[in-house]
Amino acid sequence: MQRDFSLLQRKIDMNQCSESLLLKTDSMLVDISSAEPKVHRVALLFHASKIYDREVIAGIGSYVNQTRVAWDLFLEEDFRFRLDGIEDWAGDGIIADFDDPEVCRSLSAMKLPIVAIGGSYADETRYPAGVAYVATDNRLLVEQAWEHLVESGLTQFACYSLPESPLNRWAQEREGAFQRLMQRFELPCRIHRGLATSAPTWNSAEHQLMGWLQSLPKPIGIIAVTDARARQLLQACIMAGIAVPGELAIVGIDNDTLGQHLTRIPLTSVSQGTHEMGRIAARLLHQMLGGARLQDSRIVVPPAGVEARESSRRDLPHGPRVTRALHFIRQYACQGIKTEQVALHMRLSRSSLETCFRRELGHSVHDEIIACKLSRAQGLLADAFFPAVEVAQRAGFGTIQYLNAVFKRELGCTPGEYRDAAGARKRNRPGI
Repeated sequence: MQRDFSLLQRKIDMNQCSESLLLKTDSMLVDISSAEPKVHRVALLFHASKIYDREVIAGIGSYVNQTRVAWDLFLEEDFRFRLDGIEDWAGDGIIADFDDPEVCRSLSAMKLPIVAIGGSYADETRYPAGVAYVATDNRLLVEQAWEHLVESGLTQFACYSLPESPLNRWAQEREGAFQRLMQRFELPCRIHRGLATSAPTWNSAEHQLMGWLQSLPKPIGIIAVTDARARQLLQACIMAGIAVPGELAIVGIDNDTLGQHLTRIPLTSVSQGTHEMGRIAARLLHQMLGGARLQDSRIVVPPAGVEARESSRRDLPHGPRVTRALHFIRQYACQGIKTEQVALHMRLSRSSLETCFRRELGHSVHDEIIACKLSRAQGLLADAFFPAVEVAQRAGFGTIQYLNAVFKRELGCTPGEYRDAAGARKRNRPGI
C-alpha cells in the first residue's frame, strides 16, 4: 500500500497538456511548443521538533525558493516522519536525517536519489555507503567551543555528554573530539555522560550532575554536547550555588534561540551550519534528479560560529564577594532587582557592596544590573520574535520609555534601530 504523505504545497500551476500556441505574425503561423519542466516529488524525512532539523529544512526551502526548482515537498502534518511504507512511496527523491540508524536501514534498498544529512565521523568507514552525505563537522564544533573557553582565560575543561546510544552517535563523536583535543594538549580529560532525560530519573540525574560539578576544580569551562545539556548544567549550578560564569563557564551546541528563553542566564552556544547544510543537500539532489551520479559524495560543513552570551563571558578574577554578587545579578537582573536586594542576598550593607564593586569593577551595582538588562534586551531584539513593549517587560525595564532611554544613552540608537541593524547583520552572514 502506497505511503500517504501530507503535502506542503508549493503551489505551482503546471499545465500537463502540451498544447501548441499558434501566433499569427505577418501572415505566417508560428508554432510554439512550451513544454513545462517536470515536477519532482521530494520527501523530507526530518523531525522538525528539533532546532537542528528545522534549520536544515529552512536551508532546503531557501534553495528551492531561490532557484525556482519544480519540486513538490512532502512532510508529515506534525512535522515528524514515519517510515512505515516508505519503500512504496512513488516519489522522485528523498532528503533524510541519517543520524537515525533506522532511516539508513529503511532507505537502503530504495532506488531513488537520496541525500543524507547527519553528523561527521572521525572513522570514515562509518559513513553510509551509496548515498550522497552532507555532514555537520563534529570535530570543529567542539574545537570552536574549546577555543572560545581558552580565549575567556580558562585552563581547565570538561565535557557533559549523553549516555551512549545508536540514536546519538553524534554525541559520541563530539565526546571523542573532546578526548582527542585534551590528549593533543596534554590536559586532563573530564567527561560526564549522566543519565538520559526522563521524568522518572530527573531528580537522581540532577543530584548526580550536581555532585560531579562540585567535584570539579574551579574555575573551569564545560562543553555540553547540546544546548539541552547546557541548560541542565546551568540549572544544576544554580541549585548547587556554583557561580556562572565566574566559577564555571558553559558552552552548548545548537544555538537554540527558543531554548534561550528557558534559562535565567543566556547560554553561549556554537551555531551549526545547518542552514547551509540544507542548501547543499537540496543542490545535490537537484543535480542527481538531473542525471548526475553523486552517490558516495561527502561534504562536511563547518560551524557558523560561536554566539557568545553571559554563560561564558568571564570577567577578570574577582574576590569571592563580587563573584557571588555577579552570579546573583545575572540570574535576577531581569526580574527587577535593586541594589538593596543584592546587598541583602550578600548579607552586606549597601555601602560595603558598592565599595567592593567600585574597587574591583570600576562601576556601581546599579550599573551592573542595567548592563545585564541591556544585554538581555539586545538578545531579544536580535531574535525578532517580540515587540519592543514585550522586550521591555522581559528584560526588566518595565516600560518602553525606560527601554528607549537606556538604549539611546548606552548605544546611541533606539530599540527599533538596533533590531534593524541586527537583522541586517544576520542577512549578510555567509549561507543565510
